[in-house]
Amino acid sequence: MNSSFPKVKSTERIKMRIKKGDLVKIINGKDKGKTGEVIRTLPVLNHVVVQGVNLRTRHVKPTQEGESGRIVTEEASLHASKVMIYSSKKQIASRVEFVIDKDGNKKRRLKKTGELID
Repeated sequence: MNSSFPKVKSTERIKMRIKKGDLVKIINGKDKGKTGEVIRTLPVLNHVVVQGVNLRTRHVKPTQEGESGRIVTEEASLHASKVMIYSSKKQIASRVEFVIDKDGNKKRRLKKTGELID
């Protein structure tokens, strides 16, 4: 069985600065320069799945009698180090830093622009 996910050596989760729903820009690989929204994060693998990026085609066999097979195009995961959070206001990709506000809440902020993410 060939899977698009790499083999996992441990079940230890990796702390990620990227969350589901973030707008990211691809900084490395065949899809370099593309932007998209994070559909899913895989903290054990340190991978993310981005909408419309790293597309793979898969041939699906028919499951029922009389049904025809089909070709499905889906997004595969890519390593979190290949993406940076993208600011749609300033049109720039930036690293993320954590800041603590006056109330003691932890917030994420873009290093280049100072824009708060959440």
